[in-house]
Amino acid sequence: MIFALAGRRIDQVSAKTRAFPLENVKMARSRLREALETYRTRALVSSAACGADLCSLLEAGEMGIRRRVVIPFDREMFRETSVTDRPGDWGVAYDQVLDEVAAKGDLLVLDMRPDDIRCYLRTNEVILEEATTLSKDLGEQATAVLLWNRISRGEDDATARFGESAKNRSLPVLEISTL
Repeated sequence: MIFALAGRRIDQVSAKTRAFPLENVKMARSRLREALETYRTRALVSSAACGADLCSLLEAGEMGIRRRVVIPFDREMFRETSVTDRPGDWGVAYDQVLDEVAAKGDLLVLDMRPDDIRCYLRTNEVILEEATTLSKDLGEQATAVLLWNRISRGEDDATARFGESAKNRSLPVLEISTL
């Protein structure tokens, strides 16, 4: 199985609605590990934001599963805007994961502008494309995984759109709750 994953970032301190509280990281990682084992996952494709992405990348790394990371723009700017801007010590894990995947040729840095909100939607499309390509190369089924609270925030919800895009590509969708 090849997992294409997207999901919630860790909640901001001031968040009124809980989507992925920091205290749920251990539980979410446990659920992810179970899914990775159950589906005998051979590769994981995701971005590397704090929360769902890094939780999955860390679990996959511990299990020896191949990881392919797609980020929309240069890694320092992504670190600043999508990793260390939320509670938790995500910066060290981010640096470690990106160093490891880059050394294996599995880091894809897209040439997008950080001020273009569509860059995250496009990154999710590339994640699905990369997973589909890997699935063909490895002779495995690709599956989209959403690690989230299962509640769409509306039209601009990148995680919900990721799930819709996966369904439009006829990919199975597995949902794992962050709550």
